[in-house]
Amino acid sequence: MRRALELARHAEEAGEVPVGAVVVLNDEIVGEGWNQPIVSHDPTAHAETVALRAAAVRVRNYRLSDAVLYVTLEPCAMCAGAMVHARIARVVYGAADPKTGAAGSVFNLLDSPALNHHPQLTSGVLAKECGQMLRDFFEARR
Repeated sequence: MRRALELARHAEEAGEVPVGAVVVLNDEIVGEGWNQPIVSHDPTAHAETVALRAAAVRVRNYRLSDAVLYVTLEPCAMCAGAMVHARIARVVYGAADPKTGAAGSVFNLLDSPALNHHPQLTSGVLAKECGQMLRDFFEARR
């Protein structure tokens, strides 16, 4: 999660919402990402999808069955869906997202009985630090 926080700072420096993500497989980071939808003109370029794409290319497989994804903010519906499709084994997030969170706050797509894969979920890891980074970012923009 500490690496994900470092990556979130890259997003912040670019004027993006500071969210960072890493994909870990066999104790090795195989994918990294930070929010970049504004600079890349890509609404799907959330930290998680960027990290998932990098990991899939690195391991040469779109299935990441034994991987863990760490992200500083609770995933949205799009990112949660991508995690299910990638068959991520476990998702670990920092701050909850009471407005668009899809891992328990607003929706719970990662545990939906309608879906065929259910990653393990761990929430609240370094939540204070992750949440404070987001609060500071939005306060500065007001």
